[in-house]
Amino acid sequence: MTQPRAVVIGGGIGGLTAAAALHRHGWSVTVLERSAALEPVGAGIALAPNAQRALDVIDAGDAVRAMSAWQAGGGLRLPGGRWLSRTTSDAAAERFGGPVVIAHRAALVELLLSRLPAGSVRTGAAGEITDPGAPDRPARVTVTAAEAGPGARSGAGGSTGPDAASAATDAVAPPAGGGAYPATLDAELVVAADGIHSAARSTLFPATPAPRYAGFTAWRFVAPEPEQPFEPHETWGRGLVWGTVPLHDGRVYVFATAAVPAGGRAADDERAELLRRFGGWHHPVPALLAAVRPADILRNDVYAAAAALPAYHRGRVALVGDAAHPMTPNLGQGGCQAVEDAVVLALLTARATADDPAGGPAGTAAPGGAAPDGTVHALAAYTEARLDRTMEVVRRSGRIGRLTTWSSAPVCALRTALFTAVNTLGSQVALRSLDGIADWSPPSPPYADRPRTPPAVRGRRDVKDRE
Repeated sequence: MTQPRAVVIGGGIGGLTAAAALHRHGWSVTVLERSAALEPVGAGIALAPNAQRALDVIDAGDAVRAMSAWQAGGGLRLPGGRWLSRTTSDAAAERFGGPVVIAHRAALVELLLSRLPAGSVRTGAAGEITDPGAPDRPARVTVTAAEAGPGARSGAGGSTGPDAASAATDAVAPPAGGGAYPATLDAELVVAADGIHSAARSTLFPATPAPRYAGFTAWRFVAPEPEQPFEPHETWGRGLVWGTVPLHDGRVYVFATAAVPAGGRAADDERAELLRRFGGWHHPVPALLAAVRPADILRNDVYAAAAALPAYHRGRVALVGDAAHPMTPNLGQGGCQAVEDAVVLALLTARATADDPAGGPAGTAAPGGAAPDGTVHALAAYTEARLDRTMEVVRRSGRIGRLTTWSSAPVCALRTALFTAVNTLGSQVALRSLDGIADWSPPSPPYADRPRTPPAVRGRRDVKDRE
């Protein structure tokens, strides 16, 4: 008996979670990461309770919860320091079953790698889908040597402990002695997790519009904790946003956005650009800018889905995360939805593979090397379970993102009055933007027995049009 084979294109959060979840369900997994080293892009990542519960499926949820550093109050402010609204970690925990955890991406990547077998992640390897596969044949991925440019996956270090770090090292396998990987890989399942500008998405759905610029660019960095205490906050100015959140290791994660044309870069350096835009704002903004090196600041334009894809699968290929549904960061759900995708995909395909009579016992492939038809049917169920939910998150996040781009003084004054009025109704009202999102839980095993009617999207009737 042979294991079903899965190839994951992309070694980011969604790809590694999918690989770990599939491995846990008996798949032989190969992750292709085009960068020469697995160094995560971005400084921090928000993991709301929905993502934490998804990570419980691979026994990683508690490790993430242990990274929580927000134990008190916080809220929304104006550049001068005035508080517009306040909430607490307890209020979020009461409403959604736990607090939002801001983790360092490097620590999360190491945690996910520790759930993978040795040699399962191949760096310096780009994967291109040359055949999406069908019920009677596997998918095919062409593998070529590739190394992204400098800074493509840069980020400050982090660790979840020596055991995780050791496992992470074992899981990653660069080509030995400059050797090449196999030119092609056939697989019963391909997971395309290759990001916002996904080549796999373009291959599968060439007629769907590419993600569009959301109207603002974003900066991110990690800095030492300032000497003077501060409360976590997000501060809104005219077309500008600044956020400051503590990390569990004592450092501070900072993000900022500005409504500017796409493709811009500072004439000098990005720290100087941030000083020009935010240097006069309230504490701890000036102190954090004084403490960071220009080289440690990441700047990326923000893109979001211009339209929903017709499906999140084709043949034996499934899209996850930003490859399927790029969204603005305003709800902190980009990584969370990728984690959800990965776990749901693994649960559905695992149950379908185990139950399909053509595939024999659980964890085996069908005679002649073809995977059981149940895997292909499970991908249709994956689309049904994920498409409507994730596009709703895209829309909600986009609405908030558009609010941050307002720069007219009268309009911003109206926005301030609205936030002040909402605050008078209590901290729970301010959390309503995450209702139906952060309170999500992954499907339990009995759910996989009914893959056509997942709880998150009951009432859908158009799945046959997506197959």
